[in-house]
Amino acid sequence: MIREFVYSGQSPRVVFGAGALAHLEREIDLLGARRALVLSTPGQRRQAQMVADRLGPRAAGIFARAVMHVPIEAAREAREEARRLGADCAVAIGGGATTGLGKAIALDSGLPMLAIPTTYAGSEMTPIYGIIEDGLKKTGKDPRVLPRTVIYDPQLTLSLSVKLSITSGMNAIAHPAEGLYARDGNPVMDLMAGEGIRALAHALPAIRARGDDVDARGAALYGAWLCGSVLGNAGMALHHKLCHTLGGSFNLPHAEVHTVILPHAIAFNAPAVPEAMARIQRALGLQGQGSAAAGLFDLARDNGAPVALRDIGMREEDVDRAADIAVSHPYWNPREIGPAQRGEIRELLQKAFEGSRP
Repeated sequence: MIREFVYSGQSPRVVFGAGALAHLEREIDLLGARRALVLSTPGQRRQAQMVADRLGPRAAGIFARAVMHVPIEAAREAREEARRLGADCAVAIGGGATTGLGKAIALDSGLPMLAIPTTYAGSEMTPIYGIIEDGLKKTGKDPRVLPRTVIYDPQLTLSLSVKLSITSGMNAIAHPAEGLYARDGNPVMDLMAGEGIRALAHALPAIRARGDDVDARGAALYGAWLCGSVLGNAGMALHHKLCHTLGGSFNLPHAEVHTVILPHAIAFNAPAVPEAMARIQRALGLQGQGSAAAGLFDLARDNGAPVALRDIGMREEDVDRAADIAVSHPYWNPREIGPAQRGEIRELLQKAFEGSRP
């Protein structure tokens, strides 16, 4: 029997394929834009320059100061630069940090964004934004921040190191894993979630075996597109709350935090959502061998990703504060995670700190 649901699809225009960057000028024209501000992190300035060179006189300038978690100061600086240059759109090339900066600009100005992902973060497919202010990461949803167009070109991900490819891919898997038990999930998202997890679970070992495998990179981008689409259309739960807490309040690296926390959050919720766990198991190809949580842990560990918070900069003395923050304003979750469950959340974080296999 199919459950009751409400489905309201929202998705950018997607241009996908090796060499798809060749369509950039056409896509800018379709936006009706004439002056594009190109965004990137400092480390991806060269790619931003390549985009600006391709756009020629339609490039208003480059803002290569995107940073992880989008501090409010960086967002304000970028907004002012867009106004100063008279930009009528933004082109964000990079991962979640750059896309997040484009969203911060759009939230304030309504400036349309074209995203060119070079990681598997999936932020480009969501109307979700996050900004750090006063040491806390504040998140929200607004249709204005959803990119109008996304260009997925696997060739642009070849420069992403194998190590970062694995953690970025695990970060992507976290989105549909929670989407499968989201309060506002639906059968369409379930299908996309299963296929997205499957694609990435097959692509990541292939990328680790050969980093220049364009087909594997394409499969990972395909999976990231599906996974990001689930995040954009279904709610977040415990996993994302913990990651927002750890990233925003302790400045831990985004993809690595998701990689470490995911198996433990899934293990915590498993008793309440057995059907979702079965879907994850099938997508991972476990064939009934082992739990979904253990399968996710093994996928990360066996491909060289970190599996312990202490290995990515977390201090053990901060575990208590993290638990306090996480339960003070909890997201909806299939299992209760309010102040009364503080001890259980503290135990989950301790296991993640130590890197125990669930």
